[in-house]
Amino acid sequence: TVEARVLLFKLYCLAVMTLVAATYTIALRYTRTTDNELYFSTTAVCITEVIKLLLSVGLLAKETGSLGRFKASLSENVLGSPKELVKLSVPSLVYAVQNNMAFLALSNLDAAVYQVTYQLKIPCTALCTVLMLNRTLSKLQWISVFMLCGGVTLVQWKPAQATKVVVEQNPLLGFGAIAIAVLCSGFAGVYFEKVLKSSDTSLWVRNIQMYLSGIIVTLVGTYLSDGADIKEKGFFYGYTYYVWFVIFLASVGGLYTSVVVKYTDNIMKGFSAAAAIVLSTIASVLLFGLQITLTFALGALLVCVSIYLYGLPRQDTTSVQQGETTPKERLIGV
Repeated sequence: TVEARVLLFKLYCLAVMTLVAATYTIALRYTRTTDNELYFSTTAVCITEVIKLLLSVGLLAKETGSLGRFKASLSENVLGSPKELVKLSVPSLVYAVQNNMAFLALSNLDAAVYQVTYQLKIPCTALCTVLMLNRTLSKLQWISVFMLCGGVTLVQWKPAQATKVVVEQNPLLGFGAIAIAVLCSGFAGVYFEKVLKSSDTSLWVRNIQMYLSGIIVTLVGTYLSDGADIKEKGFFYGYTYYVWFVIFLASVGGLYTSVVVKYTDNIMKGFSAAAAIVLSTIASVLLFGLQITLTFALGALLVCVSIYLYGLPRQDTTSVQQGETTPKERLIGV
């Protein structure tokens, strides 16, 4: 049936995104443990945006089917739509703010506190989904969202190590920064989902619009962060075949993320990312001799149970709802 095919397609997208994300994490860990001359991560992010743009252009060309329609689509939706470009620049700018706030929070909070509080981006994404997309989540799904939050925290938990270095921290500034980072994470993802699902514009056109602004934002961030070192050592300093492989995986993962957001939702994207964390850690046991801890085992169990609970049959919530509901009904829908 059509419903079965749609379900299989969604499961396929989630599975591919999970596998690509897990492979990316493993490859990234490998480059960081084997390469003596570490590359600039800011330049890698910038190149990733460029590759995602080029891949989206290629996929749009394939989708349109002819050179004439491809040129017309670019002319109409990209070159001739400055308002749409501005609209799609919002997620890039918000993500830039999120990354800076996360770094500021990490500098002013203990690592353990940061790990716990930053995972609040998962329920924040769910809340933004309810409020911005007019959806409802059942009580069981809310429980699974917070269970996922706790599971990811335990999976990534690393005990604090004693150190003689005294670091001046401002907890109030740290909590303020983490709150902004969490809100930015939830808002940016759901905003992009709303833009994708509120019109019939091609997914690849939307990606092109977003990646154009993303390249500008990441270029500015790159030279503000590592400008002096890049001038001295070069933009591609420390790059190896493995680094390029990691960048390619990040690019493909970014495209599949947009497909997942388009055809499922941001909450499912969060569950997929959590599953990728668990898979990559298990793979690291075999590849790098990583030790499995009790907290990881408990966290992995919580992640698996939460995915199962969230996926139990209920009404479809992957499209933007148009009906009028009260805030209370949207927050807890049965």
